Amino acid sequence: MKNSDRGEFIYFHEKAYEMLKNYLLNQVDSIKNTFILVDDRTHQHCLPILLSHIDFLKESNLIQIKSGEEEKNIHTCIQICKNLEKFKANRKSLILNLGGGVITDIGGFVASIFKRGIRFVNIPTTLLGMVDAAVGNKTGVNLDSIKNEIGSFYIPEFLIIDTYFLKTLPKKEIISGMAEMFKHGLIANKDFWMKMNQIKDLNDIDVNQWHHLIYQSILIKQKIVDQDPKEKGLRKILNFGHTIGHALESYFLNAEKILHGIAVIMGMICESWISYKINGLPISDYENIKSTFSELYPMQKKIYGLSDSEIEKILMIMEYDKKNEKNKIQFSLLKEIGKCSYNCQVTHSLIKECFLK
Repeated sequence: MKNSDRGEFIYFHEKAYEMLKNYLLNQVDSIKNTFILVDDRTHQHCLPILLSHIDFLKESNLIQIKSGEEEKNIHTCIQICKNLEKFKANRKSLILNLGGGVITDIGGFVASIFKRGIRFVNIPTTLLGMVDAAVGNKTGVNLDSIKNEIGSFYIPEFLIIDTYFLKTLPKKEIISGMAEMFKHGLIANKDFWMKMNQIKDLNDIDVNQWHHLIYQSILIKQKIVDQDPKEKGLRKILNFGHTIGHALESYFLNAEKILHGIAVIMGMICESWISYKINGLPISDYENIKSTFSELYPMQKKIYGLSDSEIEKILMIMEYDKKNEKNKIQFSLLKEIGKCSYNCQVTHSLIKECFLK
């Protein structure tokens, strides 16, 4: 797969490692000028897998941060930059981001700002990273509890997808990542939604049988990104479920934290109802979406226990959303399953009402 904007490639499995190995041998002046960014989890569980494929990476420089969304901030970026400086990184250096969405977001952002830009490669190790966070050339960090408020568009040299890494994940991380796959079907491909809809039990998942679904999900997102790299129009449909979902994730960040995928599921249920109310989504489609997610994600019931004061606080967080224009909260809303509108303005009263449905 090739990104028409600058030449980003997405490689899968053994071909990916072959590509990376050749790139390191031919395009990097010294393996000592290569840096691997990991967190404490991927250092333990994923780095050995990478080194088993390319053993000379043992001679590269390792930079490790703590795991978790709370590390996705500018202070962590500064610490990574200090490590790059300590190891004498230069403009020809290369960063390999080995981890989930937090690592690829932080690593890509650091690469975009260090010495005004160095090269990087994303090697996502989570399902969420593979189908969403590492695809699309967005980098960034949170500003306090506001998601991805600081960031840049910056294209990796290429992207490596190895679903073997999924074997290192707890089940809840797989379930979280699936939310973005469901979303890709809802916004752009009804046939893919129907394939995902055949999954009836999230506790009985065999990732070995999922290669084709993961591949197709990546294709759907990459096709949208290729048509609108800087999110001026069409790409905004990828935000379906995220206007409310990000606000919920931010609200619960410092309390009983919820995973990104769970927050997005909650957001998609709410925004599907809003789509039904003002964007022409058939009631049968809304009921299909709600019943599918209610059966697969019982955690989504949390949204129905929010108090009025909690909903007000969530609305305040939504007012910081990057899509907003002229102080109006902008949504991406479904027209039908597989088709999505963007730049839809929704009143505060209707947003409040969606939490009660």
